[in-house]
Amino acid sequence: MKKAVFLDRDGVINNEPGHYTSSVDDFIINDGIGEAVKLLKNAGYLVIIISNQGGIAKGLYTNQDVLEMHLKFCEYLANYDTNIDDFYYCPHHDQISKCLCRKPGNLLFEKALAVYNINPEKSFMIGDSIRDIEAASKCGIKAFQITPNESIVPICSEIIKM
Repeated sequence: MKKAVFLDRDGVINNEPGHYTSSVDDFIINDGIGEAVKLLKNAGYLVIIISNQGGIAKGLYTNQDVLEMHLKFCEYLANYDTNIDDFYYCPHHDQISKCLCRKPGNLLFEKALAVYNINPEKSFMIGDSIRDIEAASKCGIKAFQITPNESIVPICSEIIKM
């Protein structure tokens, strides 16, 4: 079985401005994220993004907008000679419709665990909200909660020593 580090998007990967990140122009990558992903990948971890994107359900942006933001991130990571293994995101919002994939639900984690044959006991989650931590914990994944926009390099350094 493989090991993975799951990352939330807004507030971990990119700047959390306090409102929806709705366009590629608003998608500002946080300091240290390229170094952090490369560190994890070099240590043999899969790196997978798990993100709520409820602004899609609210009509604030589209799936295409999300894909453009993810492409920008992938291009950024290429400068560090590294990459993300996959992106999972929930386009729903509980004010619009109920679903099982929106964190703190754990369906997106379960899908990634199955698709990639990941051992949850050797995997980690880094998120900036309690719903990130709750969703990972439901799957037996150890989670770290950061302050939004905090560098994750120190946590990634800690993870690779475990």
